[in-house]
Amino acid sequence: MVEPRPTSSPSGPAEPPARMALPALGLLLAAGLLHTQASPSACSFQLDYEHNCFLKDGAPFRYISGSIHYARVPRPAWRDRLLKMYMSGLSAVQVYVPWNYHETLPGVYDFTGNRDVEAFLDLTAELGLLVILRPGPYICAEWEMGGLPAWLLWKPDIILRTSNPAYLAAVDSWLHVLLPKIKPRLYHQGGNIISVQVENEYGSYYACDHGYLRHLLGSFRALLGSEVLLFTTDSTGAQELRCGTLQGLYATVDFGPGSNVTEAFGAQRHVEPRGPLVNSEYYTGWLDYWGEAHASTSAAWVARGLEDMLQLGASINMYMFHGGTNFAYWSGADYKGQYKPVTTSYDYDAPLSEAGNPTEKLFAIRTVISKFQPLPAGPMPPATPKYAYGWVALRKYADLLDVFDVLCPSGPIQSQFPLTFEALKQVHGFVGYHTQLPWDVPDPATLGAPPHSICDRGYVMLQKEYQGTLERDGQTTLHVTGRAGDSLDILMENMGRISFGANTSDFKGLLGNLSLNSTPLSNWLIYPLAIDTAVQQGWPHTALPKSSSGGRVGPAFYTGTFETPGIAWDTFVKFPGWSKGLLWINGFNLGRYWSCRGPQQTLFVPGSVLHADHPNNITVLELEGAPPTPLLLFLDRPLYNRTLGCSTTATE
Repeated sequence: MVEPRPTSSPSGPAEPPARMALPALGLLLAAGLLHTQASPSACSFQLDYEHNCFLKDGAPFRYISGSIHYARVPRPAWRDRLLKMYMSGLSAVQVYVPWNYHETLPGVYDFTGNRDVEAFLDLTAELGLLVILRPGPYICAEWEMGGLPAWLLWKPDIILRTSNPAYLAAVDSWLHVLLPKIKPRLYHQGGNIISVQVENEYGSYYACDHGYLRHLLGSFRALLGSEVLLFTTDSTGAQELRCGTLQGLYATVDFGPGSNVTEAFGAQRHVEPRGPLVNSEYYTGWLDYWGEAHASTSAAWVARGLEDMLQLGASINMYMFHGGTNFAYWSGADYKGQYKPVTTSYDYDAPLSEAGNPTEKLFAIRTVISKFQPLPAGPMPPATPKYAYGWVALRKYADLLDVFDVLCPSGPIQSQFPLTFEALKQVHGFVGYHTQLPWDVPDPATLGAPPHSICDRGYVMLQKEYQGTLERDGQTTLHVTGRAGDSLDILMENMGRISFGANTSDFKGLLGNLSLNSTPLSNWLIYPLAIDTAVQQGWPHTALPKSSSGGRVGPAFYTGTFETPGIAWDTFVKFPGWSKGLLWINGFNLGRYWSCRGPQQTLFVPGSVLHADHPNNITVLELEGAPPTPLLLFLDRPLYNRTLGCSTTATE
């Protein structure tokens, strides 16, 4: 994902440039008439530089593919989404492998449940889909840190995505675990993976380290063999294609419906004079940022660009075909002049909606595909059923400051000055920083942090009373009064590490000293909070009731239960009057809500996390302020496009 969202339609149908004139290639592809040699008995997938196409088992081939991310789709829904992609006329799917989703700590691997990438790949094969695999190690994807594990930053001087020895050692260790799982699934080995991308849009990164790309090429070849087709993807700028391409890796490009197809493929031809035309990311929509309008791209515009490319005989992957959801803490952030965190929904205005509904855009795309190749027989599977479970009442369980003993059972770390999440080896979520006012403050004093040191939001409490919020690239000072010895707590929230747009070393927490009237505060007790561990173990529903204050502002937990009418269908939950926080149902982290910032107003709740036959436990961590009557509303459709104003100061 690289280019800014297009705002105007391209003019007129594109004329193919001279070097791209592929006479009647579409007809030849359809008829397989370029087939000049005896068909090899073994499976093969190769480049044909003479006829500017791919050869699959010796016959001309072009793919029409769509992106789906298994990490953003609940495993019980994998088959439904893949079947709908197959029935749309796609011959392939493009799949990212997020390194940080699998190697959660150095040398600790998870390929179970939703992380079972081999089961996902086997399902694609069962359904008759080919796979274009993108194992990174960096993937962007608007995913936390672009798929790189945050534990790389435990070595603070590491230089990501370069020939830095510490970085390469971690990459090689990971590739030696991942790629042997991939090798038997390669097409020439009898599997369905036709090509593998090396790195991702490397030309958009500042480093331009060709030694790094050469190292990756060597590692991929050593682990996957000499036959597999390896490729790169970059945007169409000359600088990006200079830094992102390498001899031995087939260069492809990415661009959306706002681009001039002729110029875009002309850029690919500049670095690959012969071979198939490939758009590896044709944007069907765009992502959403908190606090900005919901992105949408018209179905007609997307369909028209697709048809223009298919008429040139190009191979195309649509990004995204099904976006899904950034559950838990997996959404990333862009850095474009300022820090821009991505919403929990990754609907992307894609042909298949966040909840897997076929859209008007899907049918428009399917109609275009049918002009170039036959569609599978049979109807498109319908949208999964949704249910509006209605209003559910919650009650306040406890202020967050009163349950540090549960959420940080090993106790605090003492430090003269604040430590980052990385220094504490905390990957996601929250860290509490506690100190005391060193002197009486009868008149309002400025509590503040140096520039760029609030990463990403700090919820400030004095004597356990919420004072307001400090925010990265936003408000970084508050005025406070108090007495010597008064408790001062700052709850720091990681909103997602930068996945694109800057050097991705995005440290979290308090990166500098907090000061009072410019005098640094010291003697901190620091609490890395394991909220998800507690919630997954049943807390606070299994805990004894706490006598909590009646206050509604500041970070606090709320709980409730609801029963389904004997069905566990997908649903969407709205947060009327709530500010910002997280939602768990039955211990599953459904992600961040930020109703007052928008545009997203509902969180997607897959039916697979619900119980049909006994009560469902709801846990909400509200960070700024809950409504007077804490209610949630379960709907049968999402609300993505409403942006409200919200204050970062404490107001009842």
